[in-house]
Formats: sequence, C-alpha cells, structure tokens
Amino acid sequence: MLKQIIIKKGHDLKIKGCPDSNNVLPIAARKVSISPKSFRGVKPKLLVNEGDIVSAGSALFFDKLKPDVRWGAPASGKVSAIEFGPRRVINKIEIHLDDVKPEPYKFITDLKLSSASNKEVLDCFLKANIFPLIRQRPFNKVADPGVAPRDIFISAYNSSPLSVDLSKLIEQNQELFQIGLNAISKLTTGDVYLVSAKNTIDFENVKNYKISGPHPAGNVGIQIHHIKPIKPGEIIWTVNAQHVITIGRLFKTGIYDSKCIVSIGGSGATNPRLIEVKSGANIQSILKNQSSNKAVRIISGDVYTGTSVNLNDYLGYYDTTISIINDEVKRPFLGMLAPGSTATKYSLTNTFFSFDPKEFNFTTSQNGELRAMVPLNAWEKVLPMDIFPNPLYRAILAEDFEEMEKLGIWECDDEDFALCSFACPSKIDVGGVIRKGLDLLEAES
Repeated sequence: MLKQIIIKKGHDLKIKGCPDSNNVLPIAARKVSISPKSFRGVKPKLLVNEGDIVSAGSALFFDKLKPDVRWGAPASGKVSAIEFGPRRVINKIEIHLDDVKPEPYKFITDLKLSSASNKEVLDCFLKANIFPLIRQRPFNKVADPGVAPRDIFISAYNSSPLSVDLSKLIEQNQELFQIGLNAISKLTTGDVYLVSAKNTIDFENVKNYKISGPHPAGNVGIQIHHIKPIKPGEIIWTVNAQHVITIGRLFKTGIYDSKCIVSIGGSGATNPRLIEVKSGANIQSILKNQSSNKAVRIISGDVYTGTSVNLNDYLGYYDTTISIINDEVKRPFLGMLAPGSTATKYSLTNTFFSFDPKEFNFTTSQNGELRAMVPLNAWEKVLPMDIFPNPLYRAILAEDFEEMEKLGIWECDDEDFALCSFACPSKIDVGGVIRKGLDLLEAES
C-alpha cells in the first residue's frame, strides 16, 4: 500500500538562477573549516593545536556535556588556524589541504551490519566521529547518544529554493544509500521513516513514504507532524539524505569522506550549477567562477534559513546550498501604491493579472520594516501544520510555558516557520520567536 502525504499549504519560491541538475562539477577546495560555535547547545573542548596534521574524520573537538560526541575533520591536511572569539569561544578551526596529505584512516573494519548489535553500530558512529550528523527533535540540535530515540526520520525531498534534486542523487548512489539506511536502522528499536518524492525508489529496512506539495513539504518537522507527531518527553532523531550516503560510504569502505553535492544559484549567480565539494569548504573556492560586478549577498544554506557569509567564510556543516541574491536595492517612491506586474513585483496573493509562473529576480529588500502585527491569516495560509501560529507566537512573547506546550511547541522548529516570516505583512521574524520559545523551554526542562 502506497503511503502518501499531500501538502496543500505552503509556497514554492521561484527564484531566478536555478542551477542545472544534469551536470556536477568537482571542485578541490584548498581550505576547509568547521565552526564549533555553530552547534546549538555544545560546549566544545579542543583536541588539536595549530600545526597539527589531521586525517579526514580524525577528532578536532568534543562536547564537554557529551564527551563521547566528537567532530571529525572534513578533510586531511594541516590545522592552519584556530580562531577564538570573545571569552575564548571557538569560532572556527581551519585546515589547509595543500600543506600535507596524510594517509586516510580506516575507522571501521570487519563489521557485518546484518548481525551487528545496536551498541556495536553506535560505537562505530562515535569512533568515526560522525555522530554529529544526527540531530534530534525537539530543539533541532546534535543528538544525545545516551538517549534512545522513539523513531528516526530521513527527509529525501528538497522543497527549499535552489536546492539539490535528491531523487536523482539517491538514484545515482543507491547502494551507499541503502548501506547508510541499514546502519541507521540499527540505532533505534523504533521505526526509520524515509520520506521522498513520488519518483524515488523504495528502500529496505525503512518505512517508505511519498510526499508532494509546496515548501515546506521537504522539512523533516512537517513530515514528522503528518506521520507521527512528537509528544512531550519523546525524542526523534533526524538525518539529512546526503549524510545517509556519507554514512553508507563510511560503513562500506571504513574511510570517512565528507564530499557532498552543493547547489549554487540565485538572482546574483552568474553561473548557477551543482558542484561536488568537501563539507566546510571555503566559499571563495566554491565561487571562483561566479565573479560579478554587482553587489550580492552570499548565503550558506537556503534563502529562508541560511547564514549570510563572505568569501573568506566556509560552507556550513549541514548546508548543501549556496544562495546568491542581488543586494542592490532601489526603493521606489510610494512603491506600495504604484502599479506593478509579475515582472516587477512579487505577491503571494496573486494580485496581478498574469498567469506566467516565471522565475523572479529577488533582492535582499524586505519592502518595509517591522510594523504592528495585523492578523490577516498570512501565517496560517503557508503553514501546513495543525497548529495555531498566532496564539503560539503570543504565548512565547508572554513566556507562558503551559500555553506554549498546549499549542504544540514540542513539534515546532524555526525552519518550519521561516515561510511565515517571508509571508508576514508585518515583517515579523516568526521563526526567530519560535526559536526563542524552544530555547526557553529547553532551559526549563
């Protein structure tokens, strides 16, 4: 029986500069980096010093709160710099790949997944320093290996703008993907749910679900909500589809290889395309063929939830998209009163007489500033969850924990409300408020 989810609420943002999914260009980045401060709730302790030689996957730092959880080097090379911020916060660990090429380290030997126990497989994840690839809900942070999850969810459907077509990628890596699923299925006594597009093949050792609909249908939080919602006290683990391939490659070869497919696109991209590059690669290496005379904003991640970066920064640990948006903003006089068309203005309400679904040349303009909240159901129209976002927003501002729990905050994450922020006529950062509520809830729990 086909298990299918059809999402009707939401919105697909058609941004100009969508990359061609048929060609992938391998790029050899000269530098990679990992940023300990980017991991929510982690207190990092360094295991390396500047000048150390590291192999791909060898431990760079661990979490003081969970000492078994360590982060591996994205690639082999020499630790060229460790940057500290205020109060000795570790901003980033940089690795130069040109200086030295040590032999790859084999983390896994003589393990048969079919007969391996939960503890043996979990130990492999920890020993190979890939456990941070697994995140947990609620709170969307690195999972705790000491707390068993109810279930594990894997989203193999990208609905965010300019993202990689996961169906095609999985088809090209079927064997590695299945091995990765086999390993992940050993980590829970519950179920592993694989949610993918209709044209994606089914896999073994998981419950296969097919999903269709506009963004945020690809968000794992939306999928959990429609399949088996989280209840207070329950823990769900989630894994990115590309990381399943990384895990499968590790369990097949014993060697950690962080390479992934990254999409480059957007209205400011001169050469939209897909590339294959190491995780945490230097942005300048990634965008060496994307020169432009225009002012642009570079985003590591999608336009909804990504982080603004510059050429000296690095690709985020979980990011597989580089969005480049024009930053030249010309504010028209009385623009809200001027006539427009789909070529000059973008509207979620389809107020223009046009049926042409062309890609739109987005800029970084918000078309206004924060203003009084007006209840026009703009949030509800794009949020495919049985949750009342307006009352939840107010409960968070009031720090009413009991009301927040009643309204379903345990199921929420800021990425699921990012489209609400985009659609909001009052320019409210709804996702940011949801994150504030989750942080308050975690501090109290």
